[in-house]
Parts: sequence; C-alpha cells; structure tokens
Amino acid sequence: MFKLLILLPLFVVFGACKEQAVSAPKAPPAVPVLVAAAIVERLAENLSLVGNLLADESIEIKSEIDGVIDKVLFEEGKNVARGEVLMELDKVKLSAALAEAEAGFRLSKSTYERNMGLMKESLISQHELNQAAAKFQSDQAGLDLLKRQLRDASIIAPFAGIVGSRTVSPGQVISKSSILTWLVALDPIKVEFKVPERFLDRLSIGQTIETLVASYGTNRFVGEVYFVAPAVDPVLRTVLVKARIPNKAGLLRPGMFANLNLTLKVDESALMIPESALIRLSDNSAGTVYVVGADETVQVRKVKLGSRIAGKIHVIEGLKAGEKVITEGSQKVGPGSKVKTRSV
Repeated sequence: MFKLLILLPLFVVFGACKEQAVSAPKAPPAVPVLVAAAIVERLAENLSLVGNLLADESIEIKSEIDGVIDKVLFEEGKNVARGEVLMELDKVKLSAALAEAEAGFRLSKSTYERNMGLMKESLISQHELNQAAAKFQSDQAGLDLLKRQLRDASIIAPFAGIVGSRTVSPGQVISKSSILTWLVALDPIKVEFKVPERFLDRLSIGQTIETLVASYGTNRFVGEVYFVAPAVDPVLRTVLVKARIPNKAGLLRPGMFANLNLTLKVDESALMIPESALIRLSDNSAGTVYVVGADETVQVRKVKLGSRIAGKIHVIEGLKAGEKVITEGSQKVGPGSKVKTRSV
C-alpha cells in the first residue's frame, strides 16, 4: 500500500514529459498577397514633343513679266491641278511683237542662207557672211524670248494644291514683283519639331509619329519621319526633325500647334510587370521583386529595368515569362515566406 502511493506520482510525471516532447511548434500562417504574372507584349517607347504643322509645298504666285491682268481663272480656296492656268495677262502687245520678230527672223534667215551660197562661189567676203550669221542668230534668240514671254503671260500652277486669296483684279497693271496669290499643297502635310540631343542615337528615318491638335480632340493623325538634321543646334542642344502626315481630308492646316508622340523603338516581345511589384534601388536601371514559386514560397530577385509606361515596367533581365511577382503585401513577407496568392 505504501509502495503504490510512491509509484503513482512518478507515472504521472513521466507521462506528462513524454507528451511534451512529442509536440512540435506550429508553422506561421501563409500571408495573403496579390500577385501578377510577367507577360510578353508589344512595347513602343514614345517621346512626347510639341511641333508646328507646315504645308508640304508653299509659294507666292508672281508673274515673270510685267503686264496687265486680263483674266482671273481660279476660285479662291479651291483645289487646282498642276499646270492649270490661274491667270492670263493681256497678250495683244506680245502677239504683235512676236509677229514682227517672226518677220525679221524669216528675212535674216533667208539672207544668211543666200550669203552661204554666195560664199561658196567666192562672191562675198567672209566678213559679210559673218554679219549675216550674227543677224540670223540674234533674230532667232529674240524670237525665242518673245515666244517664252507669250507663254509666261499665262500664269500656271507649278504643283497641285489649294490657292489662297487673290490680290489683283482684271485690268490691273502688275510688275514681276507683284504677289498675285498663294499656292499651298496640304496632302501630305509636314510637321516640324525639335528633339533633345540625348535622343539623337535613337532617331531614324521611317519612325512613326502620332499627332494631336486641339481642333480635333483625341483624333490621332499618324505620320512618318523623313528628315533628321545632320547637325545639333549649339544653343538649344536640340535636333531638327520633320515628318509627313497623310492629310487627304484636309483637316490639318499649316500653322497649327501639335502635340506629338514619337515612337523611338518598338519591342515586339517585351517582358512586362506591374510597376507596383518593383522595389526600387538607387540605380533607376535596376530593382528587386518578390517572386512566388510553385510551392508558394517567396524569393527575392534582382531585375534589370527598361522603359516605364502606363503603370507597367519593362524587365530586361532577371525574370521569365509566366513567373508571378507580388504586387501587394510584399511588406509583410521576406525570403522563404509562405504566401497565399490571389491574382490581380
């Protein structure tokens, strides 16, 4: 009876120690986080600029000769074709002068031909033949000049375009310096802008440019770069660039102010992640992200960065397509942490 009273407490103590040795510490619960997959998509690197619209061609229409306006054959603001007659000067005096010159030319030609025959028979001197030849050549030059002046009395459009307002009326005397009207070609239309010199190595002919003007809201007009200046402006440190934009409807007009997006580079297979997944480093070209593995364990990964656009960032190195990165909740986890993921 006395022995049983001693052994019973020992059995209770032994059993309690065994139970305490078998129990293991509980693992911390998985942290809920939001994740997004790294995806491959088309990335266009754009540069925002401003510029001015210019006519593709623009000239002042003037006469090549003095005269009197006889006819005005165009309507202001209308399209005209290349070679179309816009105005005609009075041709009466020119026609009379041409008839006189033709008569004189025929006489000098006849004299020259006759003297050539006489020279062969040694009936005239070489000096007489030379005089007849000089008169013939002079009359021919004068005749050609009058014919050209008669053609110039018809003022034609040198290219297709839109004529501006006219500044003269029939019967008005004009000189060669008088501006008669203007002619502009608007399809295509040009846009001229300046690009900071640090982007010079990324400029090239054929790059795409989108144009927006205040008159047409969010309508975008797409054109193509055709000129990059061969020199940098030493004062502004910029490069002059020009592009052509199709303008068949004539909506864009010279003098308009334009907001531009110049596409410097296009990557058809850029690896993109949400910018919220990035933990920035002091170097803007690199950063870190939390990557969630197949076993829902967190890894810290350093990545090399490219362009940033609309809440996304281009990853050049450090990730593969399809890998999941934490976009929300990264402050609660560390390397090796277990997480419970939910996709964005």
